[in-house]
Amino acid sequence: MRLTDILRTDCVKIPLVATDKQAAIYELVDLLADGEGLDGHDELREAVWKREQTRTTGIGHGIAIPHGKISGCDRLCMAVGKADPPIEFGAIDDKPVELIFLLASPADQTGPHIQALAQISRILTDGEFRIAMRAAESAEQVYALIADEEAKAPV
Repeated sequence: MRLTDILRTDCVKIPLVATDKQAAIYELVDLLADGEGLDGHDELREAVWKREQTRTTGIGHGIAIPHGKISGCDRLCMAVGKADPPIEFGAIDDKPVELIFLLASPADQTGPHIQALAQISRILTDGEFRIAMRAAESAEQVYALIADEEAKAPV
């Protein structure tokens, strides 16, 4: 799986308007629902927020990967946002979050969802990549950075 197969540039927002965790999640849900034409916009908001309240998706290094599954989604899709200034997310390293990768997937599919989480985690282990992502100023730059990083290693 390649993230560039599930990400479109119109589902990338730099910078996010939101200044808190819930608003950032909702802003990305709205962006994704509008960009992908998802049914169940409110259902996705609820699913992602409910998951976030169970356990933070702030994985450290200024990154969060909120995600949810809904019946109104027919395929895995993703939105990316950059918070400026960083947002308190309750991350596992207690540092605020700057890069947010939101995933939405069909309620009845687990495999692609898990593969995408793993792929996001894999590309973000590269510190230089994280620095480049934080410096990105456009959706096109974010997409190109992800594509370049994915090209370095077979998926």
